[in-house]
Amino acid sequence: MSTQSVNRTIREFIARHFSTRTTQLTDESSLLKTGVVDSMGVLEIVSFIEAEFNVQVNDEDLVPENFDTIGRIANYVETKQRSIPTT
Repeated sequence: MSTQSVNRTIREFIARHFSTRTTQLTDESSLLKTGVVDSMGVLEIVSFIEAEFNVQVNDEDLVPENFDTIGRIANYVETKQRSIPTT
């Protein structure tokens, strides 16, 4: 899945579940500082990306560096997908 496709999928999920203001968000807008999501919202995003992208999010990965912006979430997903061993 391309970076653009991952970003779009994440953006659509956030728009459906948290806010209709996502058209004002860039890929680098802070979801926490703008109030689009709170800590519980981050957990909803984690559940979504685990199901949608077949990745396992570790507790130590739940940091703003991975989940504060759409761009960071997409980068995290792509990094996790690359680390999944192929059989």
